[in-house]
Amino acid sequence: MAEADPFKPSAADSAEGERRKATRSKRLRLAAMLIVPALIVGGALAWWFGSPGEVSTDNAYVKQDIVSIAGEVNGLVVAVNVHENQQVKAGDVLFRIDPTSYEVAMRQADAQIASAQANITALSADVGANAANIAGARDDLALAEAQYAREKALLDRGFNTRARMDEAQHAVASARDRLASVAAEVEKARAQLATGAQVPGQNPQVAAAQATRSKAALDLTRTVVRAPVSGRVTQVNRLQIGQMVFTGVPMLSIVREGGARVEANFKETDLARMRSGQPADVKLDAYPGLKLKGHVDSIGAGTGSEFSVLPAQNATGNWVKVTQRVPVRIAIDSSSGDRPLIAGLSANVTVHVDGK
Repeated sequence: MAEADPFKPSAADSAEGERRKATRSKRLRLAAMLIVPALIVGGALAWWFGSPGEVSTDNAYVKQDIVSIAGEVNGLVVAVNVHENQQVKAGDVLFRIDPTSYEVAMRQADAQIASAQANITALSADVGANAANIAGARDDLALAEAQYAREKALLDRGFNTRARMDEAQHAVASARDRLASVAAEVEKARAQLATGAQVPGQNPQVAAAQATRSKAALDLTRTVVRAPVSGRVTQVNRLQIGQMVFTGVPMLSIVREGGARVEANFKETDLARMRSGQPADVKLDAYPGLKLKGHVDSIGAGTGSEFSVLPAQNATGNWVKVTQRVPVRIAIDSSSGDRPLIAGLSANVTVHVDGK
């Protein structure tokens, strides 16, 4: 009978080893199942709370002041002096409106002034003529009264008739009426020549005609439309020669230079730590390598939904709470160099709420 090899493990030892390996493998799998989710959760928490001194949003856009240019008078476009994306300075001519009708209005206003002045001259002459007529009417009245007195004296002595007395009395009344009429004409002419407290020293008719001329002259100058601000011209395609311009209807726009800013829409839960003046970093999607410095200029007075065309109505039974966004204006403090800050560009904004 052969002897057992003392160095060869027995079947029981082999089974025990296998059992230990299986147990170790289970423990490793269990540890992996616990550690991996913990690492994921820990990473997420670290990412979420890793920058406690910052709040960020990618719901941000570059904004610029855009001035709509409209004609102040009606008329046909006869000249266009700018093209799309042209840089203009304040006072540059943008386009011209046909001035013919307004030149005619100027001539009509000049004619009205001349007519008013001629009328004043005629009224002044009437006052002088009627003043002479007053003296004649007074003489006629004195003569009629004297004749009446003579006729009355003859009647008292019995040498006159009642008919002659009636004629003398009628002559006195007619002379008085004529004197009153001439005096009224003089007062009327003087009233037309009088000046009022609103326009002292100037006849109202002349003042009205001059005001009409000033309005015509203003309309004539408005046929030349100039840039009110410096910036870049856009939407010129709406402006064509021969097109009719109507008062108040925009014909083109100017993007004002130097007014670029960023409007970032932050969650309402981020506002508790945000204050005006806090530093901010701005990154534009259009320029990946560009990082601009800025600061919080102001925080909006209402959420975006409050200023929408159709505000949300939550007085319903199926209301669901949604985190609101509040517009925050970010002023840009650094220069973008040769890269233009085009209105509407998407941006990422990080505000350092700790002030660093």
